[in-house]
Amino acid sequence: MISLRKARGADAIAIGAVHVAAWRSSYPGILPDAFLAKLSVSRQAAHYDAAIRGGTGVVVATASGVDVPTGSGPRIVGFTTAGRARHAEIGGKRLAEGEVETLYVLDDWRERGVGRRLMRAAASHLVDIGCKSAFCWVLRDNPSRWFYQRLGGKPIAEASIQIGGEKIAQTAFVWDPIEQLLAASPQAS
Repeated sequence: MISLRKARGADAIAIGAVHVAAWRSSYPGILPDAFLAKLSVSRQAAHYDAAIRGGTGVVVATASGVDVPTGSGPRIVGFTTAGRARHAEIGGKRLAEGEVETLYVLDDWRERGVGRRLMRAAASHLVDIGCKSAFCWVLRDNPSRWFYQRLGGKPIAEASIQIGGEKIAQTAFVWDPIEQLLAASPQAS
């Protein structure tokens, strides 16, 4: 069974582990190999611990029951973070009020609706804090970029981000109004 819930400080290490595993499986050939090899669960955990304690909307997907080995407790298999847009415009072009900052799901849990449910949770959080539109940055060569378009995201801007000493192209996908994202994402059952 997959459940979503608001993240707690104690989740930071598991969230950091999902972040590192997702980057290492999704971005070979896109991000520098040396950078991916040096990713640190503890550094990511510290980042997410600060985000959770700072009020960022962090939601985790946990697997339990028949979805985990016998005797195991619930396991975090994905997460998302969302908040007010860090940069609401680029090159004079308005992006959106809210931003889905991250969405990562472990490989074994993809194609099960976890990402869609996490995107809905992020959108719901953004609505709760008064955002009427949302966007997220996606690496242009990310093999999962089509996921955001299937959820109705419109590619509206491109920019570069510095990662591991290299400039990496990214695309901003926008949902305006945010109800477009809510309508494309299933409610938790």
